[in-house]
Amino acid sequence: MARGISFAQLGLLLLLLASCGGGGTSSQEQSAVNNPVAATASTPVNCGAACALSVADVELVIAQAVAEAKARNIAGTIAVVDRVGNVLGVFQMQGADDFITITSTAELGGPVVGGLESLNFIPASLAAISKAVTGAYLSTGGNAFTTRTASQIIQENFNPGERDVPSGPLFGVQFSQLACSDFSQRDLGTGAVGVGPHRAPLGLSADPGGLPLYINGLPVGGVGVIADGIYGLDKNIGDFDIDLDELLATAATRGYAAPLEIRADRITLVGKTARFSDALVSDLLSTVATTPSLAAVQAANDGQFLAVPGYITAAAARAGTVFGEPNSGIRPADPDVFQNATGESLDAFIFADNNNQNRYPASAGTDQPAGDVLNSLTAAEVQIIMNEALGVANQARAQIRVPVGSQARVTVSVVDSLGHIVGMARTRDGPMFGADVSLQKARTATFFSGTGRADGNAPADILAALPGPQYLAALPEPVDLANASLSTINATGPIFLDYVLAAKVFLGDPQALEAAGAHVAFSDRSGGNLSRPNFPDGPSSGPPGPFSKPAGEWSVFNVGLQSDLVYNAVIHHVGFVLGLVPDVVQNCTGDTGLAATAPFTTVGSVGNLANGIQIFPGSVPIYRGDVLVGGIGVSGDGVDQDDMISFLGLHRAGERLTTGLGNAPAEIRADQLSIPGQTSRLRFVNCPQLPFIDDDTTEVCNGL
Repeated sequence: MARGISFAQLGLLLLLLASCGGGGTSSQEQSAVNNPVAATASTPVNCGAACALSVADVELVIAQAVAEAKARNIAGTIAVVDRVGNVLGVFQMQGADDFITITSTAELGGPVVGGLESLNFIPASLAAISKAVTGAYLSTGGNAFTTRTASQIIQENFNPGERDVPSGPLFGVQFSQLACSDFSQRDLGTGAVGVGPHRAPLGLSADPGGLPLYINGLPVGGVGVIADGIYGLDKNIGDFDIDLDELLATAATRGYAAPLEIRADRITLVGKTARFSDALVSDLLSTVATTPSLAAVQAANDGQFLAVPGYITAAAARAGTVFGEPNSGIRPADPDVFQNATGESLDAFIFADNNNQNRYPASAGTDQPAGDVLNSLTAAEVQIIMNEALGVANQARAQIRVPVGSQARVTVSVVDSLGHIVGMARTRDGPMFGADVSLQKARTATFFSGTGRADGNAPADILAALPGPQYLAALPEPVDLANASLSTINATGPIFLDYVLAAKVFLGDPQALEAAGAHVAFSDRSGGNLSRPNFPDGPSSGPPGPFSKPAGEWSVFNVGLQSDLVYNAVIHHVGFVLGLVPDVVQNCTGDTGLAATAPFTTVGSVGNLANGIQIFPGSVPIYRGDVLVGGIGVSGDGVDQDDMISFLGLHRAGERLTTGLGNAPAEIRADQLSIPGQTSRLRFVNCPQLPFIDDDTTEVCNGL
């Protein structure tokens, strides 16, 4: 048995707790063989079956990673997914670690305690899948990002290793695409691929070794490799690493590599160059000529395909979907429905189900805000909100896409005041991660703005009623189950009321987040301000936000309220993959986790928290006059762009509708709060200075 605990050991532990309760086969030895395709309105969504991963493609990608591993005398686990996250193959080499350890470096030195930190019973297959999904979901026809890029943009400082600078632009995105999400799709269990986007077992990954795959210049999926036993991140980007996972993943992408012109290191974020990979083809020890067929690898007993519950039924490779066609779950929308005010098509796309029906057409709200059904969003209003937001996106200049001047590519989500989805749509070539994230954003803004929510429950009431995270420490090796007890195995985490009390103290308002308190409109940018490890975001001398862990406890695997809300569900899902419990329900809240009594049960669920919360910008609550009626979230091509598209799109929709619908009244927005002991205020939105293509209009959000 390779390092790590055995399945039997973990199974006994959890039972103990329960008892207490076709293309791309070029042989050219080079880093990129595809011609780049510019991300313009005319960019094709796909080029048919020639731009989808075949079984032969999947096997070759894996074989190339295996060849590099054998050349280095190491063993690893390799996963391949298509663009919408269908797992097409998971291959584990002989001698590879069965389990990985989640770890990061503590801010003040020493190990971080709590959250997902130090857990050592996570199957390596789940790490590889999350890394592959990340490479696929962060990349488009106009940008190619990797898990190393993700590591750079999610940490407490941007760039990582610098001091007294703000957090990464996608701070918190790692807790998206979760296995418990009510939006992300699950494997059909029939052996067939299904519509996406699919879930990532550990959320998005920041551990180098996840790269996108391209055919003919178009993104078709991703590959993820775990070979070093550590699922972590790069805390210092001031040097170049020799990372085994990344080297194997680089070998895997021969013939399927991202075009050089669109890689992260050709793109700047807030004036700083993004990172793509520290591994180069010239670093590899294997060559195309020395790559054996995967059949030969298996015949030599050097590895085998794995079936992974919830992700791939058969221990074999399978072909991916053709992105943009109905079986991928993403297809063109009805141009007669998605039009601007003058009747021009918005080139929109929708999320389709297995019957090719729109999963989230514009629909009426399910609530009665302020006790009056007339306040509810109507289907016509939702459609116009989506159309206006998509129109702003088409007009806007993308931040994380080349060539410069490309249109912003995003997903737009609209929810009612209870968090129920009333409409979702996307633009052409938007990054896949933006779908689940835009929904998180819309719900988060609605949740924290909801002191007057239709169900009568304010955020404080809802949080106080949720079961707290049940932190599980690293399991000793070997596990001494004969002498184990709950007190030594299971560590109780914080209660959510602690976060409520911290917010009251921080904001200087004993009624904060209470129904009896002042009605405050929170955007994701303002809620995110409260979730950073320092306030204001940047200077290390500032105190932690009330929704953050303090220094010494904070890490990207233990951020605070965001991670605690979903912790039990994440552990629940790992137990399912290990064959110990049924799968987690499609709601990320209310799971009891490893509680001493009734573990892994759902005691409550919250619509506004169904796929977790998000803490980087891109959403605003929707009001009818001074009544909260819903939220809009946007995610895709830059956080300032996301802010503008949600805020300005909603404003323009209100102007068209003349039904009192629009942004929150200025006087109740979170940026009007005065925080005791602080000279800095929360932010509501931050729109780009010169945002539009071929238009010199500036300060487009001012005064609205």
